[in-house]
Amino acid sequence: MKLRKFIPLIPAALILGSLLFPSGCANTTTPPTGGPKDTIPPIITKVFPLPGTVNVDVHKTKLRFTFNEYVKIKDANSVYLSPPLEKKPKATIKGKSVEVTFESDLDSNTTYTLDLTGAIADNNEGNLFPGYTLVFSTGPEIDSLCVTGVVQDCNTLKPMKGITVMLYKDQADSAVFLKRPVAAGKTDDWGFFSLRNIQDTVYRVYAVKDENNNNKYDPETEKIAFLDSLFRPKLVYNDTLYEFKKFDMKDTALCLARDAELELNLFRERPTKQYIVKKERVGVRTAYLTFMASDAVVHDMRIRGLPREKLISQFNLQRDSLELWVNDQRKMPDTLQLVINYDKTDTTGKLKATEETVKLVITKELRAELMKKESSSKNRKHEDTIAVMTTKADPTTVEHYGYEIEFKYPLIEAAWDSLRFRSVNPRQQEAKGKVRVVQDSTNLRHFNIYPEEKLMVGYDYYLKIPHRRFRDVNGYYNDSTELKVTLPTDEKLSSITLELSNVHQKYIVDLLTEKRDKVVLSFIVDKDGSLVFPYLKAGIYCIRITEDINRNNLVDTGVLLEHRQPEKVRFFKVDGQPLIKVLEKAEMVWKIDMEEMFR
Repeated sequence: MKLRKFIPLIPAALILGSLLFPSGCANTTTPPTGGPKDTIPPIITKVFPLPGTVNVDVHKTKLRFTFNEYVKIKDANSVYLSPPLEKKPKATIKGKSVEVTFESDLDSNTTYTLDLTGAIADNNEGNLFPGYTLVFSTGPEIDSLCVTGVVQDCNTLKPMKGITVMLYKDQADSAVFLKRPVAAGKTDDWGFFSLRNIQDTVYRVYAVKDENNNNKYDPETEKIAFLDSLFRPKLVYNDTLYEFKKFDMKDTALCLARDAELELNLFRERPTKQYIVKKERVGVRTAYLTFMASDAVVHDMRIRGLPREKLISQFNLQRDSLELWVNDQRKMPDTLQLVINYDKTDTTGKLKATEETVKLVITKELRAELMKKESSSKNRKHEDTIAVMTTKADPTTVEHYGYEIEFKYPLIEAAWDSLRFRSVNPRQQEAKGKVRVVQDSTNLRHFNIYPEEKLMVGYDYYLKIPHRRFRDVNGYYNDSTELKVTLPTDEKLSSITLELSNVHQKYIVDLLTEKRDKVVLSFIVDKDGSLVFPYLKAGIYCIRITEDINRNNLVDTGVLLEHRQPEKVRFFKVDGQPLIKVLEKAEMVWKIDMEEMFR
Protein backbone atom coordinates (compact mmCIF):
# COMPACT_ATOMS: atom_id res chain seq x y z
CA MET A 1 0.00 0.00 0.00
CA LYS A 2 2.83 2.38 0.79
CA LEU A 3 4.15 2.05 -2.74
CA ARG A 4 0.90 3.20 -4.33
CA LYS A 5 1.47 6.79 -3.31
CA PHE A 6 4.30 6.98 -5.83
CA ILE A 7 2.05 6.04 -8.78
CA PRO A 8 0.77 9.02 -10.83
CA LEU A 9 -2.87 9.91 -10.31
CA ILE A 10 -4.31 9.30 -13.76
CA PRO A 11 -7.96 8.17 -13.62
CA ALA A 12 -9.35 11.71 -13.88
CA ALA A 13 -7.16 12.40 -16.87
CA LEU A 14 -8.26 9.19 -18.57
CA ILE A 15 -11.94 10.02 -17.95
CA LEU A 16 -11.40 13.48 -19.40
CA GLY A 17 -9.72 11.90 -22.41
CA SER A 18 -12.71 9.61 -23.01
CA LEU A 19 -15.06 12.60 -22.89
CA LEU A 20 -12.95 14.57 -25.32
CA PHE A 21 -12.48 11.63 -27.69
CA PRO A 22 -15.65 9.39 -27.51
CA SER A 23 -15.50 5.99 -29.17
CA GLY A 24 -17.68 5.14 -32.18
CA CYS A 25 -17.88 3.16 -35.39
CA ALA A 26 -15.98 4.42 -38.39
CA ASN A 27 -18.02 5.92 -41.21
CA THR A 28 -16.74 4.22 -44.36
CA THR A 29 -18.71 6.41 -46.77
CA THR A 30 -17.82 9.90 -45.54
CA PRO A 31 -14.20 11.08 -45.76
CA PRO A 32 -12.65 12.03 -42.40
CA THR A 33 -12.69 15.72 -41.51
CA GLY A 34 -9.55 15.52 -39.40
CA GLY A 35 -11.08 16.94 -36.27
CA PRO A 36 -9.32 19.10 -33.68
CA LYS A 37 -5.58 18.68 -33.32
CA ASP A 38 -4.43 16.48 -30.45
CA THR A 39 -2.64 18.67 -27.91
CA ILE A 40 -2.81 16.34 -24.91
CA PRO A 41 0.57 14.81 -23.93
CA PRO A 42 0.93 11.10 -23.21
CA ILE A 43 0.00 9.77 -19.77
CA ILE A 44 1.73 6.96 -17.87
CA THR A 45 -0.66 4.15 -16.96
CA LYS A 46 1.77 1.60 -15.54
CA VAL A 47 5.32 1.51 -14.17
CA PHE A 48 7.55 -1.50 -13.50
CA PRO A 49 9.08 -1.87 -11.01
CA LEU A 50 6.74 0.13 -8.82
CA PRO A 51 8.13 3.44 -7.54
CA GLY A 52 9.98 2.96 -4.28
CA THR A 53 10.75 -0.71 -4.88
CA VAL A 54 13.76 -1.97 -2.88
CA ASN A 55 16.15 -4.89 -3.38
CA VAL A 56 15.91 -4.60 -7.18
CA ASP A 57 18.15 -7.15 -8.91
CA VAL A 58 21.42 -5.56 -10.15
CA HIS A 59 21.73 -8.01 -13.09
CA LYS A 60 20.03 -7.35 -16.44
CA THR A 61 17.67 -4.84 -14.87
CA LYS A 62 14.70 -3.71 -16.97
CA LEU A 63 12.43 -0.76 -16.33
CA ARG A 64 9.13 -0.38 -18.16
CA PHE A 65 6.86 2.65 -18.58
CA THR A 66 3.48 2.03 -20.24
CA PHE A 67 1.51 4.93 -21.73
CA ASN A 68 -2.10 5.49 -22.79
CA GLU A 69 -1.03 5.90 -26.42
CA TYR A 70 1.80 5.08 -28.76
CA VAL A 71 4.92 7.15 -28.06
CA LYS A 72 8.39 7.72 -29.47
CA ILE A 73 11.82 8.51 -28.06
CA LYS A 74 12.29 12.22 -28.76
CA ASP A 75 15.68 12.62 -27.05
CA ALA A 76 17.55 9.49 -25.91
CA ASN A 77 20.05 11.59 -23.93
CA SER A 78 17.20 12.81 -21.72
CA VAL A 79 16.67 9.29 -20.37
CA TYR A 80 18.98 9.96 -17.46
CA LEU A 81 20.04 7.58 -14.67
CA SER A 82 21.46 8.81 -11.36
CA PRO A 83 24.01 7.79 -10.31
CA PRO A 84 25.12 7.30 -13.92
CA LEU A 85 26.77 4.15 -15.24
CA GLU A 86 29.70 4.12 -17.63
CA LYS A 87 27.29 3.81 -20.57
CA LYS A 88 23.98 5.62 -20.76
CA PRO A 89 20.67 3.72 -20.50
CA LYS A 90 19.17 2.21 -23.64
CA ALA A 91 15.51 3.04 -24.29
CA THR A 92 13.40 1.08 -26.79
CA ILE A 93 9.74 1.19 -27.81
CA LYS A 94 7.64 -1.93 -27.32
CA GLY A 95 3.99 -1.34 -28.15
CA LYS A 96 2.77 1.50 -25.95
CA SER A 97 5.66 1.00 -23.54
CA VAL A 98 9.15 2.40 -23.21
CA GLU A 99 11.60 -0.22 -21.95
CA VAL A 100 14.89 0.92 -20.40
CA THR A 101 17.84 -1.46 -20.05
CA PHE A 102 21.48 -1.14 -18.99
CA GLU A 103 24.62 -2.57 -20.58
CA SER A 104 26.25 -3.25 -17.20
CA ASP A 105 25.14 -4.31 -13.75
CA LEU A 106 23.80 -1.74 -11.33
CA ASP A 107 25.71 -1.09 -8.12
CA SER A 108 24.50 -2.87 -5.01
CA ASN A 109 22.89 -1.05 -2.05
CA THR A 110 22.30 2.06 -4.16
CA THR A 111 19.27 4.29 -4.59
CA TYR A 112 18.69 5.06 -8.28
CA THR A 113 16.49 7.61 -10.02
CA LEU A 114 15.64 7.42 -13.70
CA ASP A 115 14.34 10.67 -15.18
CA LEU A 116 12.35 10.89 -18.43
CA THR A 117 11.89 14.67 -18.59
CA GLY A 118 12.16 15.81 -22.23
CA ALA A 119 12.68 12.27 -23.53
CA ILE A 120 9.23 11.08 -24.66
CA ALA A 121 6.57 12.43 -27.05
CA ASP A 122 3.39 10.98 -28.51
CA ASN A 123 3.75 9.23 -31.84
CA ASN A 124 1.34 11.34 -33.90
CA GLU A 125 1.45 15.02 -32.95
CA GLY A 126 4.74 14.99 -31.03
CA ASN A 127 3.19 16.29 -27.81
CA LEU A 128 5.97 16.21 -25.25
CA PHE A 129 5.52 14.06 -22.15
CA PRO A 130 6.06 16.46 -19.22
CA GLY A 131 8.33 14.05 -17.41
CA TYR A 132 8.50 11.43 -14.71
CA THR A 133 11.15 10.28 -12.25
CA LEU A 134 11.23 6.66 -11.08
CA VAL A 135 13.06 5.88 -7.84
CA PHE A 136 14.13 2.38 -6.79
CA SER A 137 16.93 0.79 -4.79
CA THR A 138 19.19 -2.23 -5.18
CA GLY A 139 19.46 -2.27 -1.38
CA PRO A 140 16.95 -2.48 1.47
CA GLU A 141 16.36 1.30 1.76
CA ILE A 142 15.49 4.36 -0.32
CA ASP A 143 17.64 7.42 0.33
CA SER A 144 15.40 10.31 1.26
CA LEU A 145 17.23 13.67 1.02
CA CYS A 146 17.24 16.16 -1.85
CA VAL A 147 18.80 19.40 -3.07
CA THR A 148 17.86 22.16 -5.49
CA GLY A 149 19.87 24.89 -7.19
CA VAL A 150 20.60 26.91 -10.27
CA VAL A 151 23.53 27.00 -12.71
CA GLN A 152 24.29 30.29 -14.47
CA ASP A 153 26.94 31.76 -16.75
CA CYS A 154 29.64 33.54 -14.75
CA ASN A 155 29.59 36.62 -17.02
CA THR A 156 25.93 37.20 -17.79
CA LEU A 157 24.36 35.24 -14.90
CA LYS A 158 22.01 33.79 -17.51
CA PRO A 159 20.61 30.35 -16.67
CA MET A 160 22.41 27.47 -18.37
CA LYS A 161 20.33 24.64 -19.82
CA GLY A 162 21.45 21.00 -20.06
CA ILE A 163 24.29 21.28 -17.54
CA THR A 164 25.12 18.12 -15.57
CA VAL A 165 25.13 18.72 -11.81
CA MET A 166 27.22 16.11 -9.99
CA LEU A 167 27.65 15.11 -6.35
CA TYR A 168 30.79 13.33 -5.11
CA LYS A 169 31.38 11.67 -1.77
CA ASP A 170 35.07 11.42 -2.72
CA GLN A 171 36.50 14.79 -1.64
CA ALA A 172 39.75 14.48 -3.61
CA ASP A 173 40.29 17.21 -6.23
CA SER A 174 40.90 14.52 -8.85
CA ALA A 175 37.52 12.82 -8.40
CA VAL A 176 35.60 14.95 -10.90
CA PHE A 177 38.27 14.23 -13.55
CA LEU A 178 38.46 10.47 -12.99
CA LYS A 179 35.25 9.14 -11.46
CA ARG A 180 31.53 9.20 -12.09
CA PRO A 181 29.40 10.97 -9.48
CA VAL A 182 27.28 9.26 -6.84
CA ALA A 183 24.30 11.42 -7.85
CA ALA A 184 23.66 13.61 -10.88
CA GLY A 185 20.99 15.47 -12.82
CA LYS A 186 20.46 17.96 -15.65
CA THR A 187 19.44 21.61 -15.49
CA ASP A 188 16.24 22.66 -17.26
CA ASP A 189 15.55 25.68 -19.49
CA TRP A 190 15.87 27.97 -16.45
CA GLY A 191 19.19 26.51 -15.30
CA PHE A 192 17.32 24.91 -12.39
CA PHE A 193 18.19 21.47 -11.03
CA SER A 194 16.61 19.22 -8.41
CA LEU A 195 18.29 16.04 -7.22
CA ARG A 196 16.10 13.76 -5.15
CA ASN A 197 16.54 10.60 -3.06
CA ILE A 198 20.19 11.23 -2.27
CA GLN A 199 22.12 9.88 0.68
CA ASP A 200 22.60 11.71 3.98
CA THR A 201 26.33 12.45 3.74
CA VAL A 202 28.83 15.18 2.83
CA TYR A 203 29.39 16.01 -0.86
CA ARG A 204 31.49 18.06 -3.17
CA VAL A 205 29.22 19.71 -5.73
CA TYR A 206 30.15 20.38 -9.37
CA ALA A 207 28.30 21.40 -12.54
CA VAL A 208 29.80 20.47 -15.92
CA LYS A 209 28.80 21.23 -19.49
CA ASP A 210 29.37 17.59 -20.34
CA GLU A 211 30.02 17.77 -24.08
CA ASN A 212 30.89 14.06 -24.48
CA ASN A 213 28.30 12.76 -21.97
CA ASN A 214 30.85 10.75 -19.96
CA ASN A 215 29.78 12.22 -16.60
CA LYS A 216 33.30 13.46 -15.90
CA TYR A 217 35.09 16.78 -16.34
CA ASP A 218 37.34 17.24 -19.38
CA PRO A 219 39.05 20.61 -18.78
CA GLU A 220 40.35 21.14 -22.30
CA THR A 221 36.87 21.24 -23.86
CA GLU A 222 34.27 21.72 -21.10
CA LYS A 223 33.01 24.39 -18.71
CA ILE A 224 32.67 23.82 -14.98
CA ALA A 225 31.21 25.32 -11.81
CA PHE A 226 31.84 24.24 -8.25
CA LEU A 227 30.65 24.94 -4.74
CA ASP A 228 33.26 26.55 -2.50
CA SER A 229 32.51 24.42 0.54
CA LEU A 230 31.41 20.88 1.31
CA PHE A 231 27.66 20.37 1.21
CA ARG A 232 25.41 18.21 3.33
CA PRO A 233 21.73 18.06 2.29
CA LYS A 234 19.08 18.75 4.92
CA LEU A 235 15.84 18.78 2.95
CA VAL A 236 13.80 15.56 3.02
CA TYR A 237 12.12 14.72 -0.27
CA ASN A 238 8.38 14.27 -0.55
CA ASP A 239 5.92 14.36 -3.44
CA THR A 240 4.46 17.71 -2.38
CA LEU A 241 7.66 19.73 -2.75
CA TYR A 242 6.99 22.50 -5.26
CA GLU A 243 10.55 22.46 -6.65
CA PHE A 244 10.20 18.86 -7.84
CA LYS A 245 6.99 19.27 -9.83
CA LYS A 246 7.12 18.98 -13.62
CA PHE A 247 6.44 22.41 -15.11
CA ASP A 248 5.85 23.72 -18.60
CA MET A 249 9.13 25.54 -19.24
CA LYS A 250 7.20 28.34 -20.97
CA ASP A 251 5.38 29.18 -17.74
CA THR A 252 7.78 31.83 -16.47
CA ALA A 253 5.98 32.65 -13.24
CA LEU A 254 5.78 29.04 -12.04
CA CYS A 255 9.39 28.26 -12.96
CA LEU A 256 10.80 31.37 -11.30
CA ALA A 257 8.84 30.66 -8.11
CA ARG A 258 11.06 27.68 -7.31
CA ASP A 259 13.58 28.09 -4.50
CA ALA A 260 17.22 27.28 -5.20
CA GLU A 261 19.44 26.19 -2.32
CA LEU A 262 22.67 26.35 -4.31
CA GLU A 263 23.98 28.81 -6.91
CA LEU A 264 26.76 27.69 -9.25
CA ASN A 265 28.58 29.94 -11.75
CA LEU A 266 29.78 28.18 -14.88
CA PHE A 267 33.15 29.16 -16.37
CA ARG A 268 35.81 27.87 -18.74
CA GLU A 269 39.20 27.29 -17.18
CA ARG A 270 42.37 28.41 -18.81
CA PRO A 271 43.75 25.44 -20.74
CA THR A 272 46.70 23.81 -19.02
CA LYS A 273 48.76 23.64 -22.21
CA GLN A 274 50.06 26.52 -24.31
CA TYR A 275 50.81 26.30 -28.01
CA ILE A 276 49.71 27.78 -31.33
CA VAL A 277 46.48 26.12 -32.42
CA LYS A 278 45.61 28.15 -35.53
CA LYS A 279 47.28 30.36 -38.11
CA GLU A 280 45.78 32.15 -41.08
CA ARG A 281 46.84 34.62 -43.75
CA VAL A 282 43.81 36.86 -44.20
CA GLY A 283 45.40 39.47 -46.48
CA VAL A 284 48.55 40.25 -48.44
CA ARG A 285 50.04 41.94 -45.37
CA THR A 286 47.71 40.58 -42.70
CA ALA A 287 47.58 37.36 -40.66
CA TYR A 288 46.68 36.12 -37.20
CA LEU A 289 47.63 33.42 -34.72
CA THR A 290 45.43 31.76 -32.10
CA PHE A 291 46.93 30.28 -28.94
CA MET A 292 45.54 27.41 -26.91
CA ALA A 293 45.53 29.37 -23.64
CA SER A 294 45.16 33.01 -22.69
CA ASP A 295 47.99 35.25 -21.46
CA ALA A 296 50.41 34.04 -24.13
CA VAL A 297 53.97 35.29 -23.60
CA VAL A 298 55.87 36.21 -26.78
CA HIS A 299 59.56 37.08 -26.35
CA ASP A 300 60.42 37.91 -29.94
CA MET A 301 59.10 37.58 -33.49
CA ARG A 302 60.00 38.66 -36.99
CA ILE A 303 59.21 37.93 -40.64
CA ARG A 304 62.12 36.13 -42.25
CA GLY A 305 63.74 38.37 -44.88
CA LEU A 306 62.30 41.61 -43.43
CA PRO A 307 63.63 43.95 -40.75
CA ARG A 308 62.11 43.22 -37.32
CA GLU A 309 60.56 46.70 -37.11
CA LYS A 310 58.47 46.00 -40.22
CA LEU A 311 56.18 43.71 -38.24
CA ILE A 312 53.25 45.26 -36.35
CA SER A 313 51.39 43.06 -33.89
CA GLN A 314 48.52 43.30 -31.43
CA PHE A 315 47.11 40.88 -28.85
CA ASN A 316 43.44 40.81 -27.98
CA LEU A 317 42.37 41.55 -24.40
CA GLN A 318 42.66 37.90 -23.33
CA ARG A 319 46.05 37.55 -25.05
CA ASP A 320 45.05 34.35 -26.80
CA SER A 321 44.80 35.82 -30.31
CA LEU A 322 47.52 37.81 -32.09
CA GLU A 323 46.96 39.99 -35.17
CA LEU A 324 49.92 40.63 -37.46
CA TRP A 325 50.54 43.26 -40.15
CA VAL A 326 53.56 43.79 -42.41
CA ASN A 327 54.53 47.43 -42.79
CA ASP A 328 56.33 47.12 -46.12
CA GLN A 329 55.10 48.25 -49.54
CA ARG A 330 57.12 45.73 -51.51
CA LYS A 331 55.34 42.80 -53.19
CA MET A 332 54.74 40.12 -50.58
CA PRO A 333 55.51 36.45 -51.29
CA ASP A 334 52.77 33.81 -51.22
CA THR A 335 54.31 32.43 -48.01
CA LEU A 336 55.47 34.61 -45.13
CA GLN A 337 57.69 32.81 -42.62
CA LEU A 338 57.09 34.09 -39.11
CA VAL A 339 59.86 33.27 -36.65
CA ILE A 340 58.34 33.47 -33.17
CA ASN A 341 59.84 32.79 -29.75
CA TYR A 342 57.18 32.23 -27.08
CA ASP A 343 56.48 30.27 -23.91
CA LYS A 344 55.25 26.87 -25.07
CA THR A 345 54.32 23.82 -23.02
CA ASP A 346 57.03 21.15 -23.39
CA THR A 347 56.71 17.37 -23.06
CA THR A 348 57.02 17.59 -19.27
CA GLY A 349 54.04 19.97 -19.07
CA LYS A 350 56.14 23.03 -18.22
CA LEU A 351 56.30 26.35 -20.08
CA LYS A 352 59.58 26.83 -21.91
CA ALA A 353 60.76 29.56 -24.29
CA THR A 354 60.57 27.92 -27.71
CA GLU A 355 61.34 29.22 -31.20
CA GLU A 356 59.07 28.15 -34.04
CA THR A 357 58.79 29.05 -37.70
CA VAL A 358 55.16 29.49 -38.70
CA LYS A 359 54.33 29.49 -42.41
CA LEU A 360 51.61 32.00 -43.30
CA VAL A 361 50.36 30.99 -46.74
CA ILE A 362 47.97 32.89 -48.98
CA THR A 363 44.96 30.62 -49.47
CA LYS A 364 43.62 29.68 -52.90
CA GLU A 365 40.49 31.73 -52.26
CA LEU A 366 42.50 34.83 -51.32
CA ARG A 367 44.85 34.35 -54.28
CA ALA A 368 41.90 34.10 -56.69
CA GLU A 369 40.38 37.28 -55.25
CA LEU A 370 43.66 39.17 -55.61
CA MET A 371 44.17 37.98 -59.19
CA LYS A 372 40.64 39.06 -60.09
CA LYS A 373 41.29 42.57 -58.81
CA GLU A 374 44.66 42.77 -60.57
CA SER A 375 43.24 41.59 -63.90
CA SER A 376 40.91 44.55 -64.37
CA SER A 377 40.32 47.89 -62.73
CA LYS A 378 36.60 47.16 -63.00
CA ASN A 379 37.00 44.51 -60.32
CA ARG A 380 38.57 46.95 -57.89
CA LYS A 381 36.24 48.70 -55.50
CA HIS A 382 36.87 52.15 -54.09
CA GLU A 383 37.56 50.62 -50.68
CA ASP A 384 40.43 48.63 -52.26
CA THR A 385 42.32 51.86 -52.92
CA ILE A 386 41.84 53.84 -49.69
CA ALA A 387 42.64 53.56 -46.00
CA VAL A 388 39.29 52.12 -44.92
CA MET A 389 37.87 53.51 -41.71
CA THR A 390 34.59 53.29 -39.82
CA THR A 391 33.28 56.21 -37.79
CA LYS A 392 30.69 56.63 -35.07
CA ALA A 393 29.11 59.69 -33.48
CA ASP A 394 26.26 58.52 -31.27
CA PRO A 395 24.37 61.44 -29.67
CA THR A 396 23.47 59.30 -26.63
CA THR A 397 27.07 58.28 -25.85
CA VAL A 398 29.26 61.00 -27.41
CA GLU A 399 29.81 62.64 -24.03
CA HIS A 400 31.22 59.36 -22.72
CA TYR A 401 32.98 57.84 -25.72
CA GLY A 402 33.52 60.90 -27.93
CA TYR A 403 33.69 60.50 -31.70
CA GLU A 404 34.98 57.03 -32.58
CA ILE A 405 37.25 56.18 -35.52
CA GLU A 406 38.54 52.72 -36.34
CA PHE A 407 40.82 51.96 -39.27
CA LYS A 408 40.77 48.56 -40.95
CA TYR A 409 44.57 48.41 -40.93
CA PRO A 410 47.18 50.00 -38.64
CA LEU A 411 48.33 53.50 -39.49
CA ILE A 412 51.89 54.34 -40.50
CA GLU A 413 51.13 58.05 -40.87
CA ALA A 414 48.66 60.00 -38.75
CA ALA A 415 48.20 63.78 -38.75
CA TRP A 416 45.83 64.15 -35.80
CA ASP A 417 46.47 67.88 -35.66
CA SER A 418 44.69 68.15 -39.01
CA LEU A 419 41.31 67.31 -37.44
CA ARG A 420 38.89 70.23 -37.44
CA PHE A 421 36.22 70.61 -34.76
CA ARG A 422 33.52 73.29 -34.79
CA SER A 423 30.16 74.02 -33.20
CA VAL A 424 27.08 75.86 -34.46
CA ASN A 425 24.77 77.34 -31.84
CA PRO A 426 20.98 77.78 -32.19
CA ARG A 427 21.59 81.25 -33.68
CA GLN A 428 23.72 79.64 -36.41
CA GLN A 429 26.89 81.21 -35.02
CA GLU A 430 29.95 79.07 -35.65
CA ALA A 431 32.93 78.58 -33.31
CA LYS A 432 36.08 76.50 -33.57
CA GLY A 433 37.07 74.08 -30.82
CA LYS A 434 39.79 71.68 -29.74
CA VAL A 435 39.75 67.91 -29.37
CA ARG A 436 41.75 65.31 -27.48
CA VAL A 437 42.74 62.05 -29.22
CA VAL A 438 42.98 58.80 -27.21
CA GLN A 439 44.17 55.56 -28.77
CA ASP A 440 42.42 52.45 -27.48
CA SER A 441 44.78 50.50 -25.22
CA THR A 442 43.37 47.19 -26.49
CA ASN A 443 43.00 48.07 -30.19
CA LEU A 444 45.72 50.09 -31.88
CA ARG A 445 43.40 50.81 -34.84
CA HIS A 446 40.66 52.40 -32.70
CA PHE A 447 40.65 56.03 -31.56
CA ASN A 448 38.32 58.13 -29.41
CA ILE A 449 38.14 61.85 -30.19
CA TYR A 450 36.93 63.93 -27.22
CA PRO A 451 35.89 67.59 -27.56
CA GLU A 452 37.61 69.65 -24.88
CA GLU A 453 34.52 71.79 -24.34
CA LYS A 454 31.32 70.70 -22.63
CA LEU A 455 28.67 69.81 -25.19
CA MET A 456 25.46 71.84 -25.01
CA VAL A 457 21.89 70.90 -25.90
CA GLY A 458 20.71 72.66 -29.06
CA TYR A 459 24.21 72.95 -30.56
CA ASP A 460 25.44 71.08 -33.65
CA TYR A 461 28.99 69.73 -33.40
CA TYR A 462 31.10 68.80 -36.43
CA LEU A 463 34.34 66.83 -36.65
CA LYS A 464 36.11 67.04 -40.02
CA ILE A 465 38.65 64.39 -41.02
CA PRO A 466 40.60 65.87 -43.96
CA HIS A 467 41.59 63.99 -47.13
CA ARG A 468 44.99 62.18 -47.30
CA ARG A 469 46.06 62.85 -43.72
CA PHE A 470 46.13 59.20 -42.59
CA ARG A 471 47.99 56.35 -44.30
CA ASP A 472 47.75 52.63 -43.49
CA VAL A 473 50.23 49.75 -43.86
CA ASN A 474 49.00 49.08 -47.40
CA GLY A 475 50.16 52.55 -48.40
CA TYR A 476 46.65 53.91 -48.94
CA TYR A 477 45.38 57.31 -47.76
CA ASN A 478 42.02 58.12 -46.24
CA ASP A 479 39.03 59.81 -47.80
CA SER A 480 37.70 62.92 -46.14
CA THR A 481 34.56 62.82 -44.03
CA GLU A 482 32.69 64.99 -41.56
CA LEU A 483 30.79 63.71 -38.53
CA LYS A 484 27.89 65.64 -37.05
CA VAL A 485 26.35 65.13 -33.64
CA THR A 486 23.65 66.92 -31.67
CA LEU A 487 22.72 66.03 -28.12
CA PRO A 488 19.23 64.49 -27.89
CA THR A 489 16.38 66.87 -27.11
CA ASP A 490 13.56 64.33 -26.99
CA GLU A 491 11.64 65.08 -23.81
CA LYS A 492 10.49 61.46 -23.62
CA LEU A 493 14.05 60.22 -22.91
CA SER A 494 14.94 59.11 -19.39
CA SER A 495 18.03 58.68 -17.24
CA ILE A 496 19.41 56.39 -14.55
CA THR A 497 21.74 57.69 -11.84
CA LEU A 498 23.66 55.34 -9.55
CA GLU A 499 25.14 56.74 -6.36
CA LEU A 500 27.95 54.37 -5.40
CA SER A 501 29.36 54.10 -1.88
CA ASN A 502 31.95 51.87 -0.18
CA VAL A 503 33.92 51.48 -3.41
CA HIS A 504 37.17 50.02 -2.11
CA GLN A 505 38.48 48.46 -5.32
CA LYS A 506 37.93 48.54 -9.07
CA TYR A 507 34.55 47.73 -10.59
CA ILE A 508 33.14 47.61 -14.13
CA VAL A 509 29.58 48.95 -14.30
CA ASP A 510 27.68 48.11 -17.51
CA LEU A 511 24.20 49.13 -18.60
CA LEU A 512 22.90 46.26 -20.74
CA THR A 513 19.90 45.67 -22.96
CA GLU A 514 17.15 43.36 -21.76
CA LYS A 515 18.74 40.25 -23.31
CA ARG A 516 22.12 41.13 -21.73
CA ASP A 517 23.82 40.79 -25.12
CA LYS A 518 24.68 44.45 -25.75
CA VAL A 519 26.41 47.07 -23.61
CA VAL A 520 24.67 50.44 -23.86
CA LEU A 521 27.17 52.32 -21.70
CA SER A 522 30.07 51.23 -19.51
CA PHE A 523 31.98 52.84 -16.62
CA ILE A 524 35.12 51.82 -14.76
CA VAL A 525 35.13 53.06 -11.17
CA ASP A 526 37.46 52.77 -8.18
CA LYS A 527 36.01 55.38 -5.82
CA ASP A 528 32.68 56.59 -4.48
CA GLY A 529 30.62 58.81 -6.76
CA SER A 530 27.67 59.08 -9.13
CA LEU A 531 27.26 57.44 -12.53
CA VAL A 532 24.72 58.82 -14.98
CA PHE A 533 23.22 56.82 -17.85
CA PRO A 534 21.46 59.54 -19.90
CA TYR A 535 19.21 59.64 -22.97
CA LEU A 536 17.53 56.29 -22.40
CA LYS A 537 14.52 55.25 -24.44
CA ALA A 538 11.66 53.61 -22.59
CA GLY A 539 12.36 49.90 -22.29
CA ILE A 540 13.91 47.13 -20.22
CA TYR A 541 17.55 47.32 -19.08
CA CYS A 542 19.98 45.52 -16.76
CA ILE A 543 22.86 46.89 -14.69
CA ARG A 544 25.80 44.50 -14.37
CA ILE A 545 28.60 45.17 -11.89
CA THR A 546 31.86 43.21 -12.09
CA GLU A 547 34.41 43.03 -9.30
CA ASP A 548 37.66 43.57 -11.22
CA ILE A 549 40.14 42.50 -8.55
CA ASN A 550 43.23 42.45 -10.78
CA ARG A 551 42.15 45.61 -12.65
CA ASN A 552 42.44 44.19 -16.17
CA ASN A 553 38.92 45.13 -17.37
CA LEU A 554 37.94 41.46 -17.70
CA VAL A 555 35.93 38.91 -15.75
CA ASP A 556 38.77 36.55 -14.96
CA THR A 557 38.00 32.88 -15.05
CA GLY A 558 38.26 30.47 -12.14
CA VAL A 559 40.75 27.69 -11.44
CA LEU A 560 39.27 24.47 -10.10
CA LEU A 561 42.39 22.90 -8.54
CA GLU A 562 43.20 26.19 -6.80
CA HIS A 563 39.59 26.41 -5.56
CA ARG A 564 39.38 29.87 -7.14
CA GLN A 565 36.04 31.08 -8.43
CA PRO A 566 35.74 33.47 -11.40
CA GLU A 567 35.59 37.14 -10.49
CA LYS A 568 32.22 38.03 -9.05
CA VAL A 569 29.45 39.48 -11.16
CA ARG A 570 26.29 40.95 -9.67
CA PHE A 571 23.17 42.45 -11.23
CA PHE A 572 21.59 45.41 -9.51
CA LYS A 573 18.03 44.45 -8.61
CA VAL A 574 14.91 46.55 -8.21
CA ASP A 575 12.22 44.87 -6.11
CA GLY A 576 14.25 41.68 -6.28
CA GLN A 577 14.42 41.59 -10.09
CA PRO A 578 17.44 42.31 -12.33
CA LEU A 579 15.27 43.65 -15.16
CA ILE A 580 14.73 47.39 -14.80
CA LYS A 581 11.72 48.91 -16.52
CA VAL A 582 12.41 52.47 -17.64
CA LEU A 583 9.36 54.58 -18.44
CA GLU A 584 9.28 57.74 -20.54
CA LYS A 585 10.47 61.02 -18.94
CA ALA A 586 11.81 59.16 -15.88
CA GLU A 587 14.76 60.24 -13.77
CA MET A 588 15.63 57.15 -11.76
CA VAL A 589 18.14 57.42 -8.89
CA TRP A 590 19.39 54.52 -6.77
CA LYS A 591 22.00 54.16 -4.07
CA ILE A 592 24.28 51.11 -4.19
CA ASP A 593 26.50 50.01 -1.32
CA MET A 594 29.18 48.08 -3.22
CA GLU A 595 30.50 46.42 -0.10
CA GLU A 596 27.05 45.12 0.72
CA MET A 597 26.38 43.98 -2.84
CA PHE A 598 29.51 41.81 -3.02
CA ARG A 599 29.48 40.57 0.57
